[in-house]
Amino acid sequence: MALLPRSSRARYREYRRLLQQRRREGGVDASAHARAADIPRHWRNRPPTRSFLRLLVEFWRLLAGHRATIVMSLITGGIATLLGLLPLYGPKLVFDHVLGSVPIPRALPGGIPVPQDRHALLAFVAAAMVLLAMAALVVGLHSRWQMTRATKRVQVGIRKRVFDHAVHLPLHRVYELKSGGVASILREDAGGIAELIFSMLYNPWKAIIQLAGSLMVLAFVDWRMLLGSLAVLPVVYLTHRTWIGRIRPMYRDIRMTRQQIDAHATEAFGGMRIVRSFSRQRGESARFTISNHLMARQELFAWWWTRGVDIAWSVLIPVATAALLWYGGSRVLADAAAVAAGTLAQARALTVGDLVMFLAYLTALLGPVAALANSATMLQNNLAGLDRVLDLLEEPTEMPKRPGQVRVDRNSVAGRITFRRVSFAYPRSRRAGESAEPPPVLRDIDLDVSPGQVVALVGRSGAGKTTLCNLVARFYDPTAGAILLDGTDLRQIEVESYRRLLGIVEQDTFLFDGTIAQNIGYGRRGATMDQIIRAARLANAHEFIARLEGGYEALIGERGVKLSGGQRQRLTIARAILADPRILILDEATSNLDSESERLIQASLHTLMAGRTSFVIAHRLSTIAHADLIVVLEAGRIVETGTHEQLMARSGHYREMVELQTRPVQAPAVEDQPDPGHEVPVGK
Repeated sequence: MALLPRSSRARYREYRRLLQQRRREGGVDASAHARAADIPRHWRNRPPTRSFLRLLVEFWRLLAGHRATIVMSLITGGIATLLGLLPLYGPKLVFDHVLGSVPIPRALPGGIPVPQDRHALLAFVAAAMVLLAMAALVVGLHSRWQMTRATKRVQVGIRKRVFDHAVHLPLHRVYELKSGGVASILREDAGGIAELIFSMLYNPWKAIIQLAGSLMVLAFVDWRMLLGSLAVLPVVYLTHRTWIGRIRPMYRDIRMTRQQIDAHATEAFGGMRIVRSFSRQRGESARFTISNHLMARQELFAWWWTRGVDIAWSVLIPVATAALLWYGGSRVLADAAAVAAGTLAQARALTVGDLVMFLAYLTALLGPVAALANSATMLQNNLAGLDRVLDLLEEPTEMPKRPGQVRVDRNSVAGRITFRRVSFAYPRSRRAGESAEPPPVLRDIDLDVSPGQVVALVGRSGAGKTTLCNLVARFYDPTAGAILLDGTDLRQIEVESYRRLLGIVEQDTFLFDGTIAQNIGYGRRGATMDQIIRAARLANAHEFIARLEGGYEALIGERGVKLSGGQRQRLTIARAILADPRILILDEATSNLDSESERLIQASLHTLMAGRTSFVIAHRLSTIAHADLIVVLEAGRIVETGTHEQLMARSGHYREMVELQTRPVQAPAVEDQPDPGHEVPVGK
């Protein structure tokens, strides 16, 4: 498989080539993209872009619960827009009746009386323009406040919905998205959807109201000049048809690149100990910089496409205004001559005031159209975010509720776990573009675990021990066979209620950025401080907690970085003890402890496992000799079962592993050692 080009310029050239290929194929990704080994997966596996109408319908569904507020804001916004158009009539009165020689009318359209004195008329027009402007400002401010408040509420609601959906995705999809990628979708994509309320609803609505009002006034002034001003609209349509259809896929790709950057940054800082231990700070920095350079090139490329709309309007508006000014000025001069000659009535003549008012309303007409054209690029950017959020929301959740499922609790179950010819293969990864089905990890597992029995799972790395425990925790369902709890298939049990029966302590400890009490209390909702302290004592953690500044209120940092490995492990054990589980899973639970702590915690674990169905994974076989049943796994199959004494009496896999661990380690032969003067090649 070819490696990705290292430089951002080379990767950008490949991206441009992909864009051209998309356009040739009608904008829909084809299988040929997935076969391009030198194109990043998040470009070539991009789902087809939804139509604008589909996005509009989905967006309206997301506004449920806020539609009444949004509609009222649109109504008041429309009123504010109409009020803002009325002052534009003032210049006509001033130019025609105050500064010109046209007689002052008795009343304005609508029967509004006007002063017959020119100075009084000037003061009346000025006062009316100020009052109307203030009224438009107040109503418009109220409208925009209501819409902004609705926007923030929608934003919170969408982010909550996306987060709730993401935490219920199948586990393999969560791993594929990565924590930084999910954060990018929540922050950038879900957060930007709410801005569509302005770019898709509020601003277009106000523009339509202003457009309609201006058209009515312009038609009243001179319909021929109106037709001339509308001649630019076909040019606008062609411009948008050419540009806009290509902008949204670009913004979608930019957002996907940003997601990859966020995921990489989160990964790099999460593994900073490894980065520094291998002195790879410069390499990680270069990788981050190259990706940012690539995104900058993508953004600049999209910028030029979006500027095409601005350039078109920057040319069209001055040309159209100049042409109409020339035509209108010529009409004013011709009509004035006709009125002086007595061949045209004054009421039918185009006056200077008419021309000034026409140009003012023409600006009001072209202004919203130009604003819509300029904001169309932002609209496409937000639509790209909506498109990506819908991709996530349309993914199936992990083990959704089904009719007929039962709820369980600690008091209603005994804890008997039965495997009936269980086989399992991990789901196919979307990101890898795999076509073949993954090979099975577990094959034909038959196992019956009695309530309260301690089962130790042993075997070489990759034998399937952790996978079997993942099935017990129901992080996955078997691809064949069934797992039963007290005779009931786990698929017939509501997954949330079942997992409340579990307590899990893994080798890779995970703690939240908070206090010690909060991390231990995570094991049980509403736990009291006395219960937390008792769990810490059982896990041999109380003494070191008491020595910390702040005690149980001490902050431990992200993932517990302020604690040692053994201290972190003891906190996770205390969390499991507090949960008081019916079924316990210990995955190398004592792997990070010193000898003294391990001795003390082994006694605590014996107390914890008493009366609970327990699955214990351990590579140090001396720690599981007490188990009621030892299950030996090899290549996904059970090859031996029995107690420690029974298995040692056989000459099988278990005895071989025990003897291998207890056998003294011998130094390699001289001929097997590398020559000190010979440089051993290291993979780059």
